[in-house]
Amino acid sequence: MTEVDLEREGDIAADFLEELLDIADLDGDIDIDVDGDRAAIEIIGGDLKHLVGEDGEVLDALQELTRLAVYRETGVRSRLMLDIGGHRAARKAALVKRAEAAVAEVEAGAEQVALEPMTPFERKVIHDAVSEAGLRSESEGVGSDRHVVVLPAE
Repeated sequence: MTEVDLEREGDIAADFLEELLDIADLDGDIDIDVDGDRAAIEIIGGDLKHLVGEDGEVLDALQELTRLAVYRETGVRSRLMLDIGGHRAARKAALVKRAEAAVAEVEAGAEQVALEPMTPFERKVIHDAVSEAGLRSESEGVGSDRHVVVLPAE
């Protein structure tokens, strides 16, 4: 996808989210960006905690609805990321720290370090951080038990 395509995705997503905020009578500003190979949308300002939900469950649902709105307009499956009030950014920072701790355990001699079950977004953050540290990782388990195992480099 070109940057122009991703910007269009962002615009479509922003329009959808603005309408949603208006219907719910919520305040929030929408920031549109392109982050690598995907559109990135963030809703900031106001009291938006209920749009995040417990453990980001509402945020995940809103992201899927937004992706569907983009698909409806473009006919192309979207990979856009939605963040609300910095929830994903904060979670990503915490996950990177968790990955660094697991990397340190493996570098100190552990054969492997199995982490707690995570969402696909969370597992990707861990995989990226482990790879950047020069080690390897694998996802194991199924469904809600799917988790990352950190391993030494081959």
